[in-house]
Amino acid sequence: MENRCKPSLLFSVSCLVVLTQLLTWVTTKQFRVFGPSDPIVAAPGGEAVLPCSVFPAMNMENMEELRWFRDRFSEAVLVYRDQEEQKEGQMLAYSQRTSLVKDQFHQGKAAVRIQNIQPSDSGIYVCHFKQGLFYEEAILELKVAAMGSVPEVHIKGPGDGGVCVVCMTSGWYPEPQVHWRDSRGENLPAFSETHTKVAGGLFSTETSLVVRDSSVGNVTCSTFNPILGQEKATPMFIPEPFFPQASPWKPAFFVILTMMGLLVLGTSYLFKREHSARLKVQLEWGNLQREKDESQKTKADALRTTSALKEELDRRKAAYSAAWRKAQLYADWHKEHFQAWTFTLDPASAHPILAISQNRMSVTRKDITMCLDDLFSVLGSEGVSSGRYYWEVKLTNMEGSKWILGVCREGVDRKGFYFESPDKGFWTVGQSSSGYWAYIDSERASLSIRQAPQSMGVFVDYPEGDISFYNMSDMSHIFSFHEASFSGTLFPYFRIKSGNVSMTISSMARVSEGEEGGEGEEGKEGEEGEGEEGEQQEEGKKGEDSPFLQRARDTLLP
Repeated sequence: MENRCKPSLLFSVSCLVVLTQLLTWVTTKQFRVFGPSDPIVAAPGGEAVLPCSVFPAMNMENMEELRWFRDRFSEAVLVYRDQEEQKEGQMLAYSQRTSLVKDQFHQGKAAVRIQNIQPSDSGIYVCHFKQGLFYEEAILELKVAAMGSVPEVHIKGPGDGGVCVVCMTSGWYPEPQVHWRDSRGENLPAFSETHTKVAGGLFSTETSLVVRDSSVGNVTCSTFNPILGQEKATPMFIPEPFFPQASPWKPAFFVILTMMGLLVLGTSYLFKREHSARLKVQLEWGNLQREKDESQKTKADALRTTSALKEELDRRKAAYSAAWRKAQLYADWHKEHFQAWTFTLDPASAHPILAISQNRMSVTRKDITMCLDDLFSVLGSEGVSSGRYYWEVKLTNMEGSKWILGVCREGVDRKGFYFESPDKGFWTVGQSSSGYWAYIDSERASLSIRQAPQSMGVFVDYPEGDISFYNMSDMSHIFSFHEASFSGTLFPYFRIKSGNVSMTISSMARVSEGEEGGEGEEGKEGEEGEGEEGEQQEEGKKGEDSPFLQRARDTLLP
């Protein structure tokens, strides 16, 4: 009897365990994780608190795992699991420097405190909260910077033909920028400047200025922190008695010199009167000959230099043309291998919150006050299925906005919450609150952009599976998806996440006459004006050289 009951009891226990786990999975609540939208600033040697919160609010004490990490998930800054901090997987650089802030756990808030801040701590952090099978993440940014003391300015005394003024300040990070300005706000060149790194990694600086013009009056020493964008300044008034006084012998010397000059001129006139006409003719002839020789030499040098620059430019352009897909140099050279793609925006594919312009060339948000993190996107009316094409998108009102643009495969799922990545049929770049990104394989690659793009170029090389993005403001390359795996038709893709940004299609090609007729007389006039402007631009391109050769000619030729 006992032997028959044992298998039955084991079966009951197994079923109970399975049911308990299924109940845990079913009852796991989904939540969102948020971090501060602005960067967190901390001084070297100080401490920083990186907070994250969940919505809806819940008690964090029983959360399965709280993790803060940087570049890699496995290399953690701090891990909280099983209701205690875990040392396993923590980076050595953060050992003994981090602690978990739990005083607001019951409000759904948690934070990691980093002590003894180092310059290497500056950068992006990710907080990862997990409960059951569900997890969510948020991105934070930490900037290491410190504002130093107000500059101390004093007059050192006379020196180098003027008055020497010294400016000293300390306690700055990173190394500050020091400027001298006069009472009109114009910059004055510093006579000397010294930067010193002191204990704690902070910087102190001492700079001097020599003022030779007594009319300057006030000078200001300004110290600027490039990360925080803040400055501290101190003005200094220089009384006129501090300037060196002119010698009383100078006027007498100039009078004597003038009299001697008049005497010499009079004597020369008396003795050389009869030879002056001949000497004048010979002198004018010699001057004309020298000017002619110098002019010919200058023109010859300019022609040789221009020829050398032209040969070098032709060589570089030939090398670029031979391997233009790998070069990624200038957008204007890259465009020579592509055709301008003609399309408008497709209102049928647009999210209801997006506003499409009457000519279907521009898109904005109707209501920028709504703080919805939804996926507001629209597609182009025509797609690319072969060949090499490009188009340009003009961006305005980008400050504080979040946007994404690129291409997507025909028939991609744009409903609900999704992440643009190549494996889902999206090849895109965009801007968020923390910078510019390329979206690759469910992750983001940070982009280094020298100048904020006012216009973006999208280049699709369908046969080679290559999609490239260029900053058309400075013609620089931004990012490329090489050997992309796609088939079918690729449609232009535009997404506005937040802000007042406006995206306008500004390709050289324009819509056909049939599409113009659908827009009415007003649309026709706008399209005709744009066509004339495009023709003028094309005519200008035929007559102009590359910017490299044009700058050389402007500099060297008279």
